[in-house]
Parts: sequence; C-alpha cells; structure tokens
Amino acid sequence: MSDQRAADITLLKRFTPLVGMKQRNLASLASKVFVRRLEPGRVLFKEGDIDKRTYWVVSGTVEIRQDNQITAIIQGGSAEAAQALPSTNPRSVTARALDAIEYLAIDTELLDVMITWDQTGTYEVAELQQQLNGVAEDDWMTTLLQNRVLQRLPPEKLQALFTRFERIRLSAGDVIVQQGAEGDYFYAIVSGRALVTRETPLNNKGIRLAELGPSDTLGEEALIAEARRNATVRMISDGMVMRLPKADFRELLTDAITVKVDFDQAQQIVAHGGRWLDVRLPSEYQGFAFEGSLNIPLYFLRLKMSVLQPDTRYVVYCDTGLRSAAAAFILAERGIEACVLRDGLSSVQPGAVQVANG
Repeated sequence: MSDQRAADITLLKRFTPLVGMKQRNLASLASKVFVRRLEPGRVLFKEGDIDKRTYWVVSGTVEIRQDNQITAIIQGGSAEAAQALPSTNPRSVTARALDAIEYLAIDTELLDVMITWDQTGTYEVAELQQQLNGVAEDDWMTTLLQNRVLQRLPPEKLQALFTRFERIRLSAGDVIVQQGAEGDYFYAIVSGRALVTRETPLNNKGIRLAELGPSDTLGEEALIAEARRNATVRMISDGMVMRLPKADFRELLTDAITVKVDFDQAQQIVAHGGRWLDVRLPSEYQGFAFEGSLNIPLYFLRLKMSVLQPDTRYVVYCDTGLRSAAAAFILAERGIEACVLRDGLSSVQPGAVQVANG
C-alpha cells in the first residue's frame, strides 16, 4: 500500500484554518498536499523537535504527551481533529500514533503566506493571465509561494510582483542565462528542471553547480552584485519560467529581503552562536579574513549549501557588500538565516578581528 495519497478540497475543508480559504486557492493547495500514513507506535514529532510543519489528524488516533504525561487523545474525524496539532517551535509536546493513522503535513511558513495571500491578495492579474494560455493562475502562484524568499514579502509586494512577471516557455536544452552575459532579468522556475554550470580555465565544459526545479529562483547574483552572469543555466527538460526585469527586481525584492548589520552588530551575532561566512575568492580569503570564518565563494554557494547549518545565523561578507548581498538572498531562498555586513570589509577598521590565513 502506498504511504500517501492525494488530498482534495473536500478533505482540506475539514480543517482550520483551511476551511476559510477561497475555493481556487484551496484547489491549488490541494494539488501540492498529500495524506500520509504512519504505523501504530510511530512518533509524528517529539518534544524539543525543531519542525516547521503544521499537522492535522485525518484518521486514526494520536496521543499527545508532555513531560511523559498524556495531555490529549486526538481521534481523526472528531471536533478536536479539526484543529492543527500543537505547533510551537521547538515542539512542546510529543505526538504518537496509537493505531494506524493518516495525517496532513504542510510547511508552516508556506501555510502562513498562503492564508495571508488568500485574505489580502486582490488578484488583479488580468494582463498576466492572458499570457498563460490555459496555465492555472493559482497553480503557478502557489508554486512560487513555496519559495522562501517570496514568502518573506508583504502581500502588497507579492501582488506587484505577480503582475510584473512575464511567462517564458522553454524546451530542454534552452539557455536561460549565459555565463559572462549582462544581468537583465530575475527568473523563477514554475515547471521543469534546469542545470547550473560554471566554466573555468581548466574545465570549459562547465562544473556542475546545482540542479534547479519548481519554485527555485536564479539570476539574482548578477542583479544584486552589478556583475556579469557567473554561471550558465540550461533547461534539462521542457518547462516554464517567470521572469522579472532588473528594475522591478530591485524595487520589489532586494531591499525587502536583505538584512544589513554594522560591524558591532555582526560581532554580537557571532558572539551568540552565529558565524562569519566569507563569499570572496580563496585568493582573497587567504590574505585576511575573520577568525573562524567559513569561505565559500559566491559562485560555489549552491554547490556547497550542504555544509551550512540550518540552525546557525550567518553574517555574510565580501569586500564591498555586493557579493555578500547576493549570497544572503540565495541563503534566504534555502531557509537559512543570514545578514550582510554593511559595506563589507571596507567598513571595518584595519586589524579589527582580522587574521592572516595560509
């Protein structure tokens, strides 16, 4: 038996706050949510977990415990089951299946932005909708709203963003951006997959940096850092992307997403568990850098994302703040908290916590 099945609107309407959503938004959400199974005795989540997901019991029985004491028994289909299971973060309780259960799990941040958009969006996207030629409006919107960066935008900026996007149909093999070209657009993938590669003097075929799929974005580095494209992105399957001109990207996204801190604030963040992230080239890093810093050049960031800790706050820096702003944008898309050292190393007094490397 499959461990999951598709959800539908009728099912989602059983739960709060989903029941209050507009029909077309609920239909779009249903296409991306699955009913999952859990065997008797298995734990859905436990006390102390850091889990940004919201859960509802569809069928079966779930036991809720706190400090080894049973505080509730939730039976699927009951009035209590219409409410989400306790969702504090970190978790304050443990949820365990007493018998075989079915449940829904939705990313909490996506749920929040979907409900906010549902209640505040005006959907004045007639011009854009005319371009879509049959592509469901709410489907591509919901796909893009799964992006962590877009989730951080206030509803009015999302509204403006959606009305200014332009749809582009692409085939496998088509190049979205070419290494060395001027940065002109920001892109978001709606369907299909793309490969990111970078040519080097030793490898003109290109080093594989990342594979991108629906809700992933690209092209932000060149727009933020005022630089040429540092990689080539090519479709590896047929698909659709939305693109946003450089001026609109800067107006709607850059300032809203990038958090800048001065040197004293950065030191406090590092002193309380944060870490310096240097996105300059290794040759720059070897000259001097902050003690204990991690060096990942901007163009390698997507490839090396796995070495970063999701529960660590990073203070990103370069020489002027441009490359670090682009890096912080990429990190935000992956759900990693990051801020930018304002004006980069040029803002730091010589000898202030800088040490020679190598």
